[in-house]
Amino acid sequence: MANIGFPGLILILILALIIFGPKKLPEIGRAFGDTLREFKRSTQGLTNDLLEEKDEKNGK
Repeated sequence: MANIGFPGLILILILALIIFGPKKLPEIGRAFGDTLREFKRSTQGLTNDLLEEKDEKNGK
């Protein structure tokens, strides 16, 4: 995804606007943001659990 660039991002946004329409696009964006937020929260929790487990094994 890092190689998309600005023109590619604009093209994707225009295609999404054409496909989904202006009324549905904010709902899709909100749902996508919620999904990313939950994924970040889950991975952070998993990372914290692994670090705690590592500390317990090391006797800290």
